[in-house]
Amino acid sequence: MAEHNTFGMLGEQKAVAHLEGKGYKICHRNYRYLSAEIDIVAQKDDVLAIVEVKSRNTGFLEDISTVITTKKIKLLTMAANQYIEKNDLDVEVRFDVITVVKRGQKFEIEHIEGAFYHF
Repeated sequence: MAEHNTFGMLGEQKAVAHLEGKGYKICHRNYRYLSAEIDIVAQKDDVLAIVEVKSRNTGFLEDISTVITTKKIKLLTMAANQYIEKNDLDVEVRFDVITVVKRGQKFEIEHIEGAFYHF
């Protein structure tokens, strides 16, 4: 497996631990629907969080608007809609981004709730 894939999996694991520490229940990881993939589906109370994880070895310099493209948002929305219908859920849906940046031996995690909206 390529090193960036291994690092991405580590970043997702850090994001899962962060969410669980904030009281979220992890419903699904790497949920796939057609050509879309949701990194993490998590729920806290009546909010279903569709979470995109971005991991970097150095500073996260990119603007979120350039990292999460309109095409990616449409794919996440499509997959989220399918997940909700398949599981017959009646919840509020929020799209979050978690950035995981490795600095030396430490990881910095930023959780951006409501990073973009369903359209």
